[in-house]
Amino acid sequence: MLGCEIWLKFENQQFTASFKERGALNKLLQLTDTQKAQGVIAMSAGNHAQGVAYHAHRLGIPAVIVMPEGTPTVKVEGTRSHGAKVMLEGSTLEDAARFARDHGEAHELTFIHPYDDALIVAGQGTVALEMLAQGGSLDALVVPIGGGGLMAGMGTVARALAPDVQVIGVQSLLYPAMHALFNGREVPEDAGGDSLAEGIAVKRPGVITAEIIKSVVDDIVLVTEPQLERAVTLLLDIEKTVAEGAGAAGLAAILADRERFAGKRLGLVVCGGNIDMRLLSDVLTRELARAGRIARLAIDVRDRPGELASLTRILADQDANILDISHHRVFTSTPAKGARTLFEIETRDRQHLDDAVNALSAHGYTVSLRGPDEI
Repeated sequence: MLGCEIWLKFENQQFTASFKERGALNKLLQLTDTQKAQGVIAMSAGNHAQGVAYHAHRLGIPAVIVMPEGTPTVKVEGTRSHGAKVMLEGSTLEDAARFARDHGEAHELTFIHPYDDALIVAGQGTVALEMLAQGGSLDALVVPIGGGGLMAGMGTVARALAPDVQVIGVQSLLYPAMHALFNGREVPEDAGGDSLAEGIAVKRPGVITAEIIKSVVDDIVLVTEPQLERAVTLLLDIEKTVAEGAGAAGLAAILADRERFAGKRLGLVVCGGNIDMRLLSDVLTRELARAGRIARLAIDVRDRPGELASLTRILADQDANILDISHHRVFTSTPAKGARTLFEIETRDRQHLDDAVNALSAHGYTVSLRGPDEI
């Protein structure tokens, strides 16, 4: 489909549906007996939280997890289900981190950083050990970057075992911190927003990871929200696997620049699958709209009996399925004797949609097609 050969590493099939288990377990195994008895504290938007909570419970270590207030419910409840105490504090990861450090010091808990720790980085790097062993000769590894733990670990492994393999990082356009540092620019203070890829929505990357990445990564690319949405949809549609926004970032990079990756053999990490089901539903519906399989039509009509029947008859003749209809007589710029009718319809594809619109136009109706980004 994309003109290249793609090998996927399904880290979304880990027990907690994320690669974060690797680094968390590696760190927990290195604690002293005293540290294990006193307990640990971590801050995370969700996946690191679940990794720490799950393995701490397995090892009998008390765990407190601090999460930003906007963390998806599926990740909060997933963390609680592993026996950890969850505290929702702050609006960003940085706010949660400050609270976690202060609370940890006050209660003598060992802080488990989600990425800026050499033991965490080493644990995440085992993803590359497996990919290079199982995937054969790859031209490039394409890896999502938030704080940089996964990229730093995988890049280190790749440079040691397969120095000819390109190592390419991917960040959300809304959170380009590591991209800026990598290219010698200041981290943008105004970066942020509601990204689908909240797992890599990090405003300021780690100090340790940034230094490693500068020495082991070839390039870092940025992807947009529509590209992330498309990638999530493709993974579900083609691979029958659920990926969160961050987990689909590698595929989004291929969608963003197909020419660059054409003909290459690529290793992509589906690094997590913890996505809220309602959000996933919205993403899939928006993608259907972009593909022309559902659409919203705005049609200005005369406000008189039979007008609606005429419109529905035309659409029926085109085999377009009507999902929803609404009339607007007041909050519209149409004449007082007119109305604006909004149709939400289902069609087979973009051509079928165009045929339906053309049929309406042929009967004298002026049709405005509203895209998913105009709703």
